[in-house]
Amino acid sequence: MTKENGKPQIRFAKFKDTWEQRKLVELVDVCSGRDYKHLSEGTIPVYGTGGYMLSVNDALSYDRDAIGIGRKGTIDRPYVLKAPFWTVDTLFYAVPREKVDLNFAFDIFQNIDWKKKDESTGVPSLSKTAINDIDVLAPKHGEQQTIGKFFAAIDHLITLHQRKYDKLTKVKKSMLEKMFPKNGTNVPEIRFKGFTDAWEQRKLGELFESLQNNTLSRADLSTEQGNAKNVHYGDILVKYGEVLNVFEEELPMIADAAVITKYKSSFLQNGDVIVADTAEDETVGKCTEIVGLQGETVISGLHTIPYRPLSKFASGYLGYYMNSAAYHNQLLPLMQGIKVTSISKSAMQNTDIVYPKSVDEQKQIGEYFRNLDHLITLHQRKLEKLKILKKACLEKMFV
Repeated sequence: MTKENGKPQIRFAKFKDTWEQRKLVELVDVCSGRDYKHLSEGTIPVYGTGGYMLSVNDALSYDRDAIGIGRKGTIDRPYVLKAPFWTVDTLFYAVPREKVDLNFAFDIFQNIDWKKKDESTGVPSLSKTAINDIDVLAPKHGEQQTIGKFFAAIDHLITLHQRKYDKLTKVKKSMLEKMFPKNGTNVPEIRFKGFTDAWEQRKLGELFESLQNNTLSRADLSTEQGNAKNVHYGDILVKYGEVLNVFEEELPMIADAAVITKYKSSFLQNGDVIVADTAEDETVGKCTEIVGLQGETVISGLHTIPYRPLSKFASGYLGYYMNSAAYHNQLLPLMQGIKVTSISKSAMQNTDIVYPKSVDEQKQIGEYFRNLDHLITLHQRKLEKLKILKKACLEKMFV
């Protein structure tokens, strides 16, 4: 930014004028929200700091769009309000003044560090006075419109990818429930064509052997060097999906040769399933299936239970099945602890594993979910790139 000369670092070529210093009150009229409980049900949306709440039969603004900004609570997430609308008393709405572009004003609001304007020692709070008194620099209306359209286009792309990401995530959640038999049944609700046989049901202890896991903490691991990769329970809980491609994913490393030698008989193989046996909530039992091994040495780490199937399963099937509600719900009554929850190897031995006898059906299920995950990851990456681009542009296109 270049406040000294009143011009942004990056600018559309046709604009040359110096930006003028203004108070925010000169750009927007900050209005207060009001209680809606006296109103009847209707078609006009009511907004709070968290977004849409319900619809009523009256509006605070019928024909002028505005920017919502929290008065109390969430004060750092402004968003555009399309008229007609009503806002509750914890949400200000800022109406752009004449010859002030709405999208440009919104971009300014996104560029302000609102937490620094917090006037409370308790629940975060803003006042009209604090908002109105903020110093900003603004160009003439034509440049405002051009900048506003640019960021509106980025926001539109972000919204599109977010919707696709959310939709695919919901589809996956639904299919994880419908493509595996519910407890007490031996066929799933949704199935690929050509398969009609009842699924097999066996105890986990009959189908798997358990391997050894190490007890290395994060401090004992390296992100830079080592001769073996380590699967840590914390990464299973928050980072890895149902399937872990150890060739593509960056795993922490074990540098201690003595530790590697000690666990030589438990080096992981493709198809092994690693269960996180400890968590702070009911995610205990989340697991990941190892795939993509190409000669690397990988060892199961702290607070994990590594399992190796005694017979052949199609790649991916176990990872998705053992993370589905159909299986995970069996673990809930077996969990122990209050602040920290855990599950034991002995408790898991008697849980039921349900699977199709046909390895080809297993394969199709695994491939279906891996393709879904690929699409989800694509949209997630596009979202991340667009958000990074927007952040960089907000920093460089404003003074």
